[in-house]
Amino acid sequence: MARHRGPLLVDTNVILECWRIGAWGALSGGYPVETVEDCVTETQTGFQNRRAEEAVDATTLRTSLAHAPHQVTALQLAALDLAAAGIQLDPGERSLWAHALERQNAWVVCGPDRASLRVGVRLGFRDRLVALETLLTDAGYRPRTALKRNYTAAWHGQTVSEYVVMEREVHR
Repeated sequence: MARHRGPLLVDTNVILECWRIGAWGALSGGYPVETVEDCVTETQTGFQNRRAEEAVDATTLRTSLAHAPHQVTALQLAALDLAAAGIQLDPGERSLWAHALERQNAWVVCGPDRASLRVGVRLGFRDRLVALETLLTDAGYRPRTALKRNYTAAWHGQTVSEYVVMEREVHR
């Protein structure tokens, strides 16, 4: 697959993982990265569970995004809830998907959570789901610190395939 050149929508987990391995500059420098306000807020919580070098600087995060974090309306959230009924998303992921559904351009989503991937498959966006490892590789970045398993291309491919089969069974 050719390298994606359009908007890259990322969730909280991707931001945190990039900060953990020192790859945020490579990701935000290699792609027009966008997110929603709920994801930015989530990066600022849970500091007690992170080492100091993994803390996300909110100012740096905001200024490195291609656009200011997107606000999501109650109507957008309701539309997502109807379309993805029965799938429980974290607040940031829920807002990110609600925002994505409103977009008309060629965006992709990077979010390693199983529920988020399932939403993407259910709503017909399988081809817009991308692993962090793939993005970093395409941007020419080789992390010195290994990515956690759920950010790898192998895990991503296997998990998406499982949800394709599962969703087909559910809708028979």
